[in-house]
Amino acid sequence: MRYLLPLLLTTTAAMAQVGPNYERPATVTPPNFKGVTWREARPAADQPKGNWWSVFKDAKLNELMAEATANNQNLKASIARFDQARAAARLARADLFPVLSVPLTADRQRTSENAISPIPLNGLYYEGPSYNALTDLSWELDLFGKIRRGAEAGRAEAEAAADTVHNVLLGIQADVATNYFKLRSLDQEIRYVKEAVGLRGEAYKIAKARVDAGAGSELEQAQSETEVASAEAEISTLQAQRDQLENAIAILLGTNAASFRIAPTGAPLRSPPAIPTGVPSDLLERRPDVAQAERTLAAATARIGVAKAQFFPSIKLIGRAGFQSTDIDLLMQPESLIWSYGPSISLPLFSGGKNIFNLNKAKATHDEALAGYRQAFLAAVADVETSLSSIRHLAVAAEAQQRASTSAGRASSLAHTRYESGTSPYLDVIEANRTTLATQRATVQVASQRLIATVSLIKALGGGWDPAQPGALPAVIPDPAARTVPESKRGFFTKVKGLFGGKKTVQP
Repeated sequence: MRYLLPLLLTTTAAMAQVGPNYERPATVTPPNFKGVTWREARPAADQPKGNWWSVFKDAKLNELMAEATANNQNLKASIARFDQARAAARLARADLFPVLSVPLTADRQRTSENAISPIPLNGLYYEGPSYNALTDLSWELDLFGKIRRGAEAGRAEAEAAADTVHNVLLGIQADVATNYFKLRSLDQEIRYVKEAVGLRGEAYKIAKARVDAGAGSELEQAQSETEVASAEAEISTLQAQRDQLENAIAILLGTNAASFRIAPTGAPLRSPPAIPTGVPSDLLERRPDVAQAERTLAAATARIGVAKAQFFPSIKLIGRAGFQSTDIDLLMQPESLIWSYGPSISLPLFSGGKNIFNLNKAKATHDEALAGYRQAFLAAVADVETSLSSIRHLAVAAEAQQRASTSAGRASSLAHTRYESGTSPYLDVIEANRTTLATQRATVQVASQRLIATVSLIKALGGGWDPAQPGALPAVIPDPAARTVPESKRGFFTKVKGLFGGKKTVQP
């Protein structure tokens, strides 16, 4: 008997599984990006991506990223959903094993005079106490792979949930970086507008002094005063936009916007990091949305096997053994022993077409997942192409905008000199000042767009362009009110491979 359980487990595992075995579909890929060679992608979202934002060399950005990774509520919710999927996968796998229970009962009963319990009583009946100490066994033999296919689907769904965690994390990090660069861009614009207020204020003083001396025009004084007020109003508008971005970053960091502040800085925006030539195409393998779509397809394939297995008999081994007595003092005596065992077979003869419809549904779900996987891959390629295009064109725009800003500054200086000497009207000064401010702000905006385009490229590539970049992000800080399982308290650095014998590793 001691060899029976291992033998049955081995026999069950060796039995055939109905339904298709999953094979990752081939992706039709172009020979290269526009100017960048690459090879066929294979999902690898669990590869470490490192602190990709460190390429921007901004200490404040590093600080914000660490806080967002530890406290973002959407990330915590995503990890909780992964915990649910992991538990569901374990639950599906648990059906492979026998179920043992020990029902202990003590009740008072009356038996029927006309029933067999277990022998004819011929009009007699029993009324009194009944005591039972039993062990029940139930074990479904997975002859056709229904349970194993369900466990396979559960494992793939848990891996898809892990990829979703990666996707949420990458999206949060990209949003933090994008909003941060927009905020720093506004800091620069506000600085330029404040400088313009100062210059226009000086021009207003000159115009007013001329009017007071009887040598100037009240029109020029009114025009200069209008320019000062317009610039001051623009500062308020820009400050409101900055506050909105600051509040958006606070939400991403999981902190209260009322107490969150990012101090303004006068430092100019850094140039974006250089993109190495020959960006490898296998970086697309790390895109978590592509990997999540592929794992969803694997789960849908396994669900077809589950649906097909419903057409075959379900066979269970059931048994019961224990003690039963009307006297508790005699309950554990040998004479009180009872037992029964045997197979239970359920044949799916008729269900109104339920099994057929369920199989058709599983096949349609598979087709949907297949289209979703191909769409995710196409979107990944398009995202990379769009980001690369933006980076190329914005680099050209930045160079041209810098020339325009330099020329506008020179024109403004000349206009002021000519106005002060009385050889040009104040209208020339107004126009030159407006042009200078506009080109300064446009230069800052292009610089910000270049940084944001670089962030978009990093996100499109799944988290940077260096596959060997080391480092792991810290786990989230558990909510004191959360009812987390022990694995969750260690964060989501948990190997799915160790749980299910798969090949995925759950990492950020």
